[in-house]
Amino acid sequence: MPASVLFDAPGPKTRARHRLYTVLAVLVLVALAAIVLWRLYDADQFAYEKWEPFLTPFYIQAIGEAWWQTLSMAGLAVLGALVIGFVFGVGKLSDRAWVRWPCWLFVEFFRALPVIMLMVFCFYTVFGDLPISAAAYWAAVLALSLYNGAVLAEICRAGVLAVPKGQSEAAYAIGMRKTQTMNLILLPQAVRIMIPAIISQCVVALKDTSLILIVVPVGLTKIPKQLPQEFQNVVPTVIVITALYVITNLILTWIANYLQKKLVGEKKVLQVATTTMPTGATTL
Repeated sequence: MPASVLFDAPGPKTRARHRLYTVLAVLVLVALAAIVLWRLYDADQFAYEKWEPFLTPFYIQAIGEAWWQTLSMAGLAVLGALVIGFVFGVGKLSDRAWVRWPCWLFVEFFRALPVIMLMVFCFYTVFGDLPISAAAYWAAVLALSLYNGAVLAEICRAGVLAVPKGQSEAAYAIGMRKTQTMNLILLPQAVRIMIPAIISQCVVALKDTSLILIVVPVGLTKIPKQLPQEFQNVVPTVIVITALYVITNLILTWIANYLQKKLVGEKKVLQVATTTMPTGATTL
């Protein structure tokens, strides 16, 4: 078995102690889960009438439409963020100061601005003339595009800088201009490096769509606002909506891992080669 170069392999006592800690942690988590379930049962949160809407076709369709609206908001926001991120990320690498500094200002401003404030600003100023639901929808899309675009711009810049310098030097040596080098050599390789970070930002965009609740409930956020008013089932509704978010994020995480394995490759464990000294040899 190859030895690790970072730390010594744990001995029997350490392994036994780790197993004990694991068992204790599992017992604590099981106890907490049991307490939560008992409190919910004691509060009559598992009654059939509180969960009945999630078995009724009409309400299932309404939740599905809300889920799709949330996914569409996140999808449009990610598309906009990708365009903004690549444009301003490459702009920050420009040799021309009149391009580089405005891109830097844009990225730093929207990275520092809270998303919820940006949503409120877009709702009341940019889309104030639209109907309330449409204004909230597009305010969330625009705000998430700007914020996540600024974050992806930094990811793009870091991805380009992570490509070995020999790639650009070889391109310049054969007479390619910087624009050709960026578009044909650096960006295709940088995208492979950025794939996991881009998918992670998609997860962030999906979760941040719920912030529009502060203005007007849109998508999945309107279900916990409307359904409990009729059935008095706040906790079951929150559990179901949370499960939908978790399932969607798990799917995105699986996609990220799959793309990373296909485009980047799996990480290999570093093995330390050991050499045996001949019999009778002396060491210094």
